[in-house]
Amino acid sequence: MDNKRRTFIKKTALAGVGVSLAGSVNAMTAKSYNNIIGSNDRINLAIQGLGRRYGAFIPAIALKDSNVRLKYLCDVLPSQMSKAANKIAEKIDYKVALEADIRIILDDKDVDAIFMATPDHWHTPGAIMAMKAGKHVYLEKPCSHNPRENELVVEAQKKFNKVVQMGNQQRSSPQSIEIINDIHNGIIGDAYKAIAFYTNRRGEVPHPVKSDPPKGLNWELFQGPAPRKEYMHDTWDYNWHWYGWDYGTAEMGNNATHELDIARWALNVNYPQYVDVIAGKHQFVDDGWEMYDTMEAIYKFSDNRVIQWDGSSRNGYSKYGRGRGTIIYGSKGSVMVDRQGYELYDLKGALIKENKSGDSEGGVALGGGGDLSTRHAVNFFNTIRGKEQLTSPIDIGAMSQMLTHYANISYRINKGFDVDEESGRIFDREAMKLWSRTYEPGWEPKL
Repeated sequence: MDNKRRTFIKKTALAGVGVSLAGSVNAMTAKSYNNIIGSNDRINLAIQGLGRRYGAFIPAIALKDSNVRLKYLCDVLPSQMSKAANKIAEKIDYKVALEADIRIILDDKDVDAIFMATPDHWHTPGAIMAMKAGKHVYLEKPCSHNPRENELVVEAQKKFNKVVQMGNQQRSSPQSIEIINDIHNGIIGDAYKAIAFYTNRRGEVPHPVKSDPPKGLNWELFQGPAPRKEYMHDTWDYNWHWYGWDYGTAEMGNNATHELDIARWALNVNYPQYVDVIAGKHQFVDDGWEMYDTMEAIYKFSDNRVIQWDGSSRNGYSKYGRGRGTIIYGSKGSVMVDRQGYELYDLKGALIKENKSGDSEGGVALGGGGDLSTRHAVNFFNTIRGKEQLTSPIDIGAMSQMLTHYANISYRINKGFDVDEESGRIFDREAMKLWSRTYEPGWEPKL
């Protein structure tokens, strides 16, 4: 990277971390600003993790106006890299390097930003590694594997002064932004309750048995920060979500992240005062799925605000008429909001306004992707350049993520607990034993 480009990107990145350059950009004429845009403004990227989610980033990367270059594809399974390279070749007209070890990519000073779409246990340690190496990070949900990582990733962003966008892409929905602003301005009166929900029809999962890793899989790198263990059949291919807590965060971290974020945003609340859940494994009870597949959670906040979670991973009955979304109740009406837009109702339940986007964005299908993901990625690029502010900065995303961690902890200790609404810390000693996790020596996330 030449010094001019590096200096440009370093300076403009300040806008994403609280120092807005919007005034200086707006003061420029279009012609003078266009003189800056060009090769020196290009952002060089890498994608780490080439499973079901990476394809959601490609439309934004391929946009000419994004002015980015994808330098690397990174995955611990060579066949994943080859498959991704072939798919991406349909969208871009240059060759992308393939590299299994993210540490080699982080040593490349020409790389400006990382899209991280790995299994959950990699997210915070990998993001901190990237920030230490001077990279901006688009961090897929969940942004952390446990509450302590939640704290660490926010601390790291502040320390290293990088742009870190959390991948809860509904924050970039114009319809969600519109209706939540309206809710905050009183369109349904006093918003006191939100129900966030997710319904899917996931099937039976095989029992994990010891076996050789799939051909080519770098099992050492897959485990990364997690303590070492023998490979179990089918772990790498999505089922790591359900095979214990070493790599995944169950359905709460996997999907509840999105809707709980909308609920918290709409009610304008931070940490709760009390959390409790009712949860269990109720479908395919003899299969290899090791945690709950059904959960109801309640979060009580100050000023009598309440968020409820209603999640059913393997019973497809559509209680709410759609697979996912959030209902917000107020003293003068209610709102149903999801990735496709919103519906506004009066107290009698009559529809008085709706705004549907017509966007394509994944609902409950594996991987997802669509217009919201594209907007979210473009917002990330523009924030690095100082032209916009993040729609989901990591400190905001992490606060929503904490709701998923509370629920998982409540399930694992089989009781509810009180929370310090200022710090987010749990008062229960048994619960606090799950605040962090054990790491493979040498892989601990450190600032």
